[in-house]
This record gives sequence, structure tokens and C-alpha cells, in this order.
Amino acid sequence: MAHELYTRTNQKIFFAGLALEAMAKARESRVMNAQGLEQAERESAIFHLYGALLGLCHEIAGFYRLPQANTPRAEDLLTPQVLEAIAIPEMGELVELAQQRETWLAQLLVSYSALFQPPRAPKKPKGDVTQPLIIAVPVEGEIEPELTCEEMESWRQQLKGLAIRFREGLSEC
Repeated sequence: MAHELYTRTNQKIFFAGLALEAMAKARESRVMNAQGLEQAERESAIFHLYGALLGLCHEIAGFYRLPQANTPRAEDLLTPQVLEAIAIPEMGELVELAQQRETWLAQLLVSYSALFQPPRAPKKPKGDVTQPLIIAVPVEGEIEPELTCEEMESWRQQLKGLAIRFREGLSEC
């Protein structure tokens, strides 16, 4: 493997694709541990998508010779403070995507961060003995739906498209 920054990004995008394929096969499988296999591949896909994002950040930071070019966390580069030091259009686009909660990039960052959270028991409705027909459920206790293969494949394609587009702009003439 060449020791160019883009090779790591490409590798992680490829690995995410393999994990998504395995996740789809696990979902269709009838083996006893299919649910566990599907969850393992989901987490693997999130891990590799984050790695691809970090690789892309390293590519950009390396090209512009940023002091944070070797950071182990993408979030360290996806801050407005990095942009204040030097205006980088590619990093600006990533920062903007990361800061808007509804974007695929923000959702990827949240999903990756959730991999490191301890498991939490689902919240149970509070019962009031004086009013047995009314069940109060705290809003913060809503369970997030699990990520689908299609959604993560969309993230992978978005990331791949950004990498290709950014590389065209980063190539020195």
C-alpha cells in the first residue's frame, strides 16, 4: 500500500462497504445469532465510515499543512476554531455539515460517539395509581431507531463523493 493519505480514506470507504454487505447478509440470514451479527456489522460500518471521515480530514489537513494534521479524532478538525486560523473551503464545508444536526455527517458523528456509551436500560413508563389509564413517558427516553444499511450506504456514497470532489480541488497544478 502506498503511504499517501488518500489510501487510508479509500481503504476505510471500502471496508465500510464490506461491513454493509455483511450486515445485509446477516439480516437475511436465519442463523440463531443473526441479530448479533447484524449489530456487529452495523458497528463495524460506523467505525469504518468514521475512519474514512478522519482519513479525509487528514488528507485536507496534510495538504494545507495544518498543525492538527495528525489528530486521532475528526472532531478536533471539524471546529470553527480551525477555520479561524486558516480559511480552508473543504474544511469549511465539513464543519458546516458537522454542525447541522440533520445532516448525514452530524448523524455519523453522533452514531460513532454512541459506540462508546455504556448500555442503558430502556425507560419504563411511570405509573400513577390514582390515574391508571394515563401513562407518562419522559420525552428524553425515546428510543432511536437502529441505522439501516440503506442509510449508512447513503453516508458512504456522500463521503466518497466528497472525497472525489475535494481531491480534484486539492490537486496541485
